[in-house]
Amino acid sequence: MNKPLLPSRFRPALRPDPGLLEEHAPALRAAERRMLLRGSLSLGALAMLGGCSTSDSAGIQAALRAVSRFNDRVQAWLFDPNRLAPTYPESMVLKPPRFNAFYDVDEVVPVEAASWRLELSGRVAERQAWDLPRIMALPESEIIIRHICVEGWDYIGQWSGVPLRLFLERVGADTRARYVAFRCADGYWGSIDMATALHPQTLLATKYARQPMADPFGFPLRLRTATKLGFKNPKWITSIEVTNTDPGGFWEDRGFNWFSGL
Repeated sequence: MNKPLLPSRFRPALRPDPGLLEEHAPALRAAERRMLLRGSLSLGALAMLGGCSTSDSAGIQAALRAVSRFNDRVQAWLFDPNRLAPTYPESMVLKPPRFNAFYDVDEVVPVEAASWRLELSGRVAERQAWDLPRIMALPESEIIIRHICVEGWDYIGQWSGVPLRLFLERVGADTRARYVAFRCADGYWGSIDMATALHPQTLLATKYARQPMADPFGFPLRLRTATKLGFKNPKWITSIEVTNTDPGGFWEDRGFNWFSGL
């Protein structure tokens, strides 16, 4: 599948400040050598520190990606797979949920329920594609959690669907594998660590506020995890792969922190 181009509104409008990069180069080189969190800058933090793109400096980019990978390992080490995220009363649920994607809501192409299939690949025993009635027949759980976007906004959402752990066990997935990757009908792709996939608050959601999920919000199937930032929750899912090979993601491949846990 060809990766979609990043819309122009998401591309950095400013060129890098050479003085800023030169000023921070020694610290960044030290961070790359020692892999220390103290004194390091993430890729996103440096971009915000003057609105610059780091793509023009291979050395700076390599250092920042090294720090980001180290941050991923630290976050994974600190992650408690049994700790539950806060939940909220139904009275706080936003209806409808807020739309977010890498394009505008009027560009959403609805998915046809009758022809939709969920393809499976990688380290799974069952490779047969699932249709929507089969997904809907699985046991359902509900969570009311806070959606937190990397852009700084949030809302309380009420999601229902099959626990991802239950689904992975049903298809004979190797739960010792490192990653669960997702592809989506709109060209988006993403991945999460296996510990998050098995977390009790991680769902393959089919409903919002106990109603079938509407087209703009991921119909018929989206990931909904309580322990990740919003962009780690792909919508309009069409395939799931269980793998030991780092699958990256749409935003992660553009410099966002991969683990992105809360």
